[in-house]
Amino acid sequence: MAEIGRRSLIAGIAALGAGGCAKFASSETGQSLFDAAENWHRASHRALAGRQALAPEYAPEDRSPTVKGNGSVTVDSDFYRAQLKTGFAEWRLTVGGLVDNPLTLSLADIRALPQRIQITRHDCVEGWSAIGEWAGPQLSVLLDAARIRPEARFILFRCADVLYNRPYYETIDMVDAYHPQTIIAHALNGEPLPEKNGAPLRARIERQLGYKHAKYLTAIEAVASFDDVAGGKGGFWEDLADYQWYAGI
Repeated sequence: MAEIGRRSLIAGIAALGAGGCAKFASSETGQSLFDAAENWHRASHRALAGRQALAPEYAPEDRSPTVKGNGSVTVDSDFYRAQLKTGFAEWRLTVGGLVDNPLTLSLADIRALPQRIQITRHDCVEGWSAIGEWAGPQLSVLLDAARIRPEARFILFRCADVLYNRPYYETIDMVDAYHPQTIIAHALNGEPLPEKNGAPLRARIERQLGYKHAKYLTAIEAVASFDDVAGGKGGFWEDLADYQWYAGI
């Protein structure tokens, strides 16, 4: 299936859940069908693409002039505004949950880790795309340093931004967490990550749609289940509008 076709399929599924079929989706039968469709999508995507297959990467000349900020474009807090002015000197990212060695990392700590630079396309569920050069350590490096426990099945991203009066969050499974292109980005096109794009840190989950790429990261947690996190569907838009938890492209 062509890229745009797959993207349109997922966007259509998401829109169906958020729009006129919301009542159907909330019924037991409707929810079962959506769950079955999502499970099929995840299984078929990984069967076709492989568990560790790479998303396409591009040449520097392919980069878009700008990458649109979408959803939250800032964090409405005095602490964030102060950090923005000072280069996020006091910003900390914690790595915890089901780990044996919890971490607290400054931006300098994260920049000192081995870096992956990748030029990839950001695909939004709304239908727009942009190509950008992202830089940061692989998430697997942080998880290995934190020593993930065997019972952990998902990675939870907690964020500083609040949208529609709800804290933003997202989750991914361990296949995507340990994918070589899953990074914690602190730079875009050779510059510190802009405010609108999630400064100072955001997730890049290159084989999934944009709403999975959590911005303004404050914490990464290893969890056995996301049933008790917020609305229990594994992400902000999943809770709010029945977007599919697995948003593979």
